[in-house]
Amino acid sequence: MTNAFDLNLRHLRGVAAIVRAGSVSAAAQLVSLSQPALTQGVAKLEAQLCTPLFTRQAGGMEPTEAGRALAARTGAAFAHLAAAVRGGRRFANAERLMTATQLRAFLALADAGSFVGAASATALSQPAIHRAVRDLEQVCGQVLVERRGRGIALTAGGLRLARGIRLARAEIAGGIAELTAREGGSVVIGAMPLSRAMLVPRAIARTVAAAPEIEIDVIEGSWRELVEALRDGAIDLTIGALRPEPPADLTQTPLMTDRLMIVGRAGHPLAGAATPTPGQLAAYPWVVSHAGAPLRALWERLFGDGPLPRAPVHCGSVMVIRGILAESDFLTLLSPEQIALEVDSGVLAAIGPEPALSGRIIGVTTRRDWRPTRAQSRFLAALDQVGVPARGA
Repeated sequence: MTNAFDLNLRHLRGVAAIVRAGSVSAAAQLVSLSQPALTQGVAKLEAQLCTPLFTRQAGGMEPTEAGRALAARTGAAFAHLAAAVRGGRRFANAERLMTATQLRAFLALADAGSFVGAASATALSQPAIHRAVRDLEQVCGQVLVERRGRGIALTAGGLRLARGIRLARAEIAGGIAELTAREGGSVVIGAMPLSRAMLVPRAIARTVAAAPEIEIDVIEGSWRELVEALRDGAIDLTIGALRPEPPADLTQTPLMTDRLMIVGRAGHPLAGAATPTPGQLAAYPWVVSHAGAPLRALWERLFGDGPLPRAPVHCGSVMVIRGILAESDFLTLLSPEQIALEVDSGVLAAIGPEPALSGRIIGVTTRRDWRPTRAQSRFLAALDQVGVPARGA
């Protein structure tokens, strides 16, 4: 499949300009190309993508559905680049002067952290990468990379540009994916602890059963570990406990309301208590989520106005928590689905009845301006089918 930066950015802008202006001659002026050059550029794109973007008629070029879709994605991609250099640009419309080679080289440098690593990851030489970065700095009117000892680091402007390039790449890649009629494509999921137990596996199984050509990557982590990759466009969506107050650049969609239970090892001193009191629960150490996590707030509410028990371990890994509980008298607060196998096998046990707490809202988080491809829409539909609607959502 064609990669996003294998395409000529000026030709992509030309496609969007033709759709917007309604004619090749007007579009050519917008992208500073001659009319024959733009016509040839569009033809080259169509050959690379194996898809007609326009129908040639006596009255001009009429965009196909694929052409309109690619134009919309291209517009969004350049908007990301424009936002990334806003305030530091040297030239008006600086994003229009960037080339795919420059963006590929700079992103390789940002990912590798060195010119040697960037050269190894691309087909470009170190001098070519140096030159591409210098050219980008000229276009943007700001320093993007600075030396630190024997290594390099991105400046604040460099970090903004790297994010803008990643988001632009994701938009163009989404446009390419939408051009094909086959039910393929890819989805990159950021899976938080609770979602890994049943929600994500069930949704993946449904998605792949309906469209076997779809490729799905699952990246595990906590919210704080995944959110920057989501903002960068490296992850399409995250699934897990929603934040009480989501950041302004993200959108949260509820899927289900989670149940909670107090958990300890089988044979824990409180395992036989019908309804342990807060004082009894506070007599044992706890494993709790990190500060700011929704589950941490619910755990604090469990003890009302009374003193909180000792919680020497802060952990979001269910695997680690299971091991701690099985080997000690620690307690924790978890979803029944997360420890169903351990309870059934007699390793862990519920401590008392389910606490009278409002459970966490589990759902999907995406970038506010994100538009899913067909493959990603299929996965979202599968999530809706396997999730239980959240109360009050």
